[in-house]
Amino acid sequence: PAHHNCQELAKKSAENFLTNFLKKKDLWKDPVIKNVIVLQTVLQEVRNRSAPVYKRIRDVIQNPEKHFYSFTNEHHRETYIQQEQGESSNDRNDRAIRVAVKWYSEHLKKIEDEEKIQVIFLTNDRTNKEKALEEGITAYTCEEYIKSLIANPDLVDRLACVSDEGKEIESGKIIFPEHIPLSKLQQGIKSGVYLQGTYRASRDNYLEATVWVHGDAEENKEIIIQGLKHLNRAVHEDIVAVELLAKDEWVALSSVILQDDGQNEDDIENEEEKENILKTSVNKDMLRPTGKVVGIIKRNWRPFCGMLSKSQIKEARRHLFTPADRRIPRIRIETRQADTLEGQRIIVAIDGWPRNSRYPNGHFVKNLGSAGDKETETEVLLLEHDVPHQPFSQGVLSFLPKMPWSITEQDMKYREDLRHLCVCSVDPPGCTDIDDALHCREVENGNIEVGVHIADVSHFIRPGNALDEESAKRGTTVYLCEKRIDMVPELLSSNLCSLRSNVDRLAFSCIWEVNHKAEILKTRFTKSIINSKASLTYAEAQMRIDSTTMNDDITTSLRGLNKLAKILKKKRIDNGALTLSSPEVRFHMDSETHDPIDLQTKELKETNSMVEEFMLLANVSVAQKIYEEFPEFALLRKHPAPPPSNYDILVKAAKSKNLEIKTDSAKALAESLDKAESPEFPYLNTLLRILTTRCMMQAVYFCSGMDNDFHHYGLASPIYTHFTSPIRRYADIIVHRLLAVAIGADSTYPELTDKHKLADMCKNLNYRHKMAQYAQRASVAFHTQLFFKSKGIVNEDAYILFVRKNAVVVLIPKYGLEGTVFFEEKGKPTPRLDYNNEVPSLTVEDTTLHVFDKVKVNIMLDASNIQHQKIRMVLVEPKVSPELKKSFSSRL
Repeated sequence: PAHHNCQELAKKSAENFLTNFLKKKDLWKDPVIKNVIVLQTVLQEVRNRSAPVYKRIRDVIQNPEKHFYSFTNEHHRETYIQQEQGESSNDRNDRAIRVAVKWYSEHLKKIEDEEKIQVIFLTNDRTNKEKALEEGITAYTCEEYIKSLIANPDLVDRLACVSDEGKEIESGKIIFPEHIPLSKLQQGIKSGVYLQGTYRASRDNYLEATVWVHGDAEENKEIIIQGLKHLNRAVHEDIVAVELLAKDEWVALSSVILQDDGQNEDDIENEEEKENILKTSVNKDMLRPTGKVVGIIKRNWRPFCGMLSKSQIKEARRHLFTPADRRIPRIRIETRQADTLEGQRIIVAIDGWPRNSRYPNGHFVKNLGSAGDKETETEVLLLEHDVPHQPFSQGVLSFLPKMPWSITEQDMKYREDLRHLCVCSVDPPGCTDIDDALHCREVENGNIEVGVHIADVSHFIRPGNALDEESAKRGTTVYLCEKRIDMVPELLSSNLCSLRSNVDRLAFSCIWEVNHKAEILKTRFTKSIINSKASLTYAEAQMRIDSTTMNDDITTSLRGLNKLAKILKKKRIDNGALTLSSPEVRFHMDSETHDPIDLQTKELKETNSMVEEFMLLANVSVAQKIYEEFPEFALLRKHPAPPPSNYDILVKAAKSKNLEIKTDSAKALAESLDKAESPEFPYLNTLLRILTTRCMMQAVYFCSGMDNDFHHYGLASPIYTHFTSPIRRYADIIVHRLLAVAIGADSTYPELTDKHKLADMCKNLNYRHKMAQYAQRASVAFHTQLFFKSKGIVNEDAYILFVRKNAVVVLIPKYGLEGTVFFEEKGKPTPRLDYNNEVPSLTVEDTTLHVFDKVKVNIMLDASNIQHQKIRMVLVEPKVSPELKKSFSSRL
């Protein structure tokens, strides 16, 4: 077999090379690099050293287009060797590799072929290379080989920039303190000298970061790091070790907005000047624990999207790359194709960050396309938010049901047939992934039966197969302005699982018997088969409810649901649930160009609220049931109460308008928000609710056996989970599986009752949900820019949401658009600024601006920086100062 395999290989290859060098993962992805044999000796070594790298190699080997092969040289008579006396296992392995290369070279010479095939041995081990050359083997280092491929000069840019600590090419002034070695850091963390935590860079100020300390200690949970030397080469999301500074060196988080726009990387004096801006006098109460980064425990570098800032020096090879994410420092790369890459979105990877370099070193990975192009920008947005968006692989698709699909006798075994019920769904217009449907009817005893029917996705996605693993990894469907990145393949999301009208569908039903006061008398859960009688939009459902002439079954059912929903909502609000506000935007697209032609805030109808009430009720009922059945393994969702200090900004802002907001409980907060009305300023209440939303904590998934605080603050519910959207949320699939086991409708499996596995899964789900949210916001921001691109200058009313030291953040209600209005611009005279943190207010020359003040702004697109295009805002009213016709710019 080995002989046959080699002949096959020989025919396919123009040039074969054996490799024991696998660090250049960006190179192996390139289509130019193919016909590679990876020896078993190397694979075993990699497997021992790094599981992720090993998996990547296996994936490449399995890709038929790449022509990567593994050769079991350790089990082949002619290439197996024994370790000699006194020979280290490393030397033995090096020799085994050379023996295999030599044997393969000789073997290929026996093949009668016009074209002589050359075997090239790639190694970055200098000694092994020298020995190979002595033995007459053609050997190269990876770098030498890549540089010899004259037809593909761009590959050279992808070679990792090897220079790092100790091996620095150029000597320069030492800027940063040395990093303490890992072994000493671990001792220091154990003894409490250092603290370990996650480094979070600031979006608004590149000279500032916070470190979230790991562990349960209440004090020093969040540590401020300020200034270049203290940040000491940490990059956003790295795990770092921090040393606390003495109390007299503690600082407060600055309210200054500073962005790194310097071109000259050696201008350290300028940095020191900027650091002084941070050190303004602050109230003693504002000081927070402050520290400095002394070492890196784990780098969390990923490939970064961004653009090349081309060097001003002609013919230069070294350029700075500016990442799209402002929390990431600029990266120095070497490239010969700067002219081609200018104006393109590219991906760059960091290789290292020496002490004498203002920026980290890295290398070019891939060109994504022209900046500003819709396809390119969407790709950047998905990559930057780590949204898995590649098409589903054949392996995943192979687990989908074969078409044409129909419901079988077997499927009916544990199900109730509910096709006779008048079930309907209510969703936004254009929705194809319909998760939920409802029914409502009177029963003989005068009570009402209400059913929530949810797509039975867990029937199609079985635990542990490739489809299940892919859905779990994705965690959620991501909705962008013009694109949906599905969590499950389209056959399920838009067809077999979607509860479309007039087709039989499998569902998981939650059915209550309630009285006319909406009190629950009985609850039951069952797997079912339904046939929806109508898929309505919110507007269509509303029209039926309000109609004086329509009295058919669907309309009667909707009216019954609406009546009950109003009672349920009142009960929830009396219980202390919060009704918050966030300006949601909807774009109207041009059907030809797909550019946004109109932009307005979404209007919510009564029917939105109706559907929401029953979804909440189903989620609470299911949460109680699975927790009752599996107290240790229930996947639940909680919303922690915010720490009191989160509300400072809200309380101060309300006080400045002579209103009192109580924050000691969710109920007190909800009641004071209801009372906070101002007859001459009707929009104030919405602004207060928007601001309250900003004070909230993130809701998270957790495993009941790993936590003891289950409370959902926003919904004022002691227990909650997600059951109603399994097409678009993986958490709901797990909840369906737990519920199915609880009612005897499906069998369990080991991972379902392993609380540590569930806790890890929750961690991934929380991460994916957060990223999906950010990606959605970024998509709205990009489409807003496209909208204003064609608009010219627009004049609109705005309200101040936050006041900063050198800027104010405003909200434009008409567009649900937020932006920062700066009061300092390069090359313009700076107005006199006086910031008062207590009120809070900002006085610009003689005009004082407060939170919630109504102002007028001109809005336009500023495309001068193609990577960070800005919506520019010019304050029109109040006029800040007649002689300073200032214009301020806002970043989306």
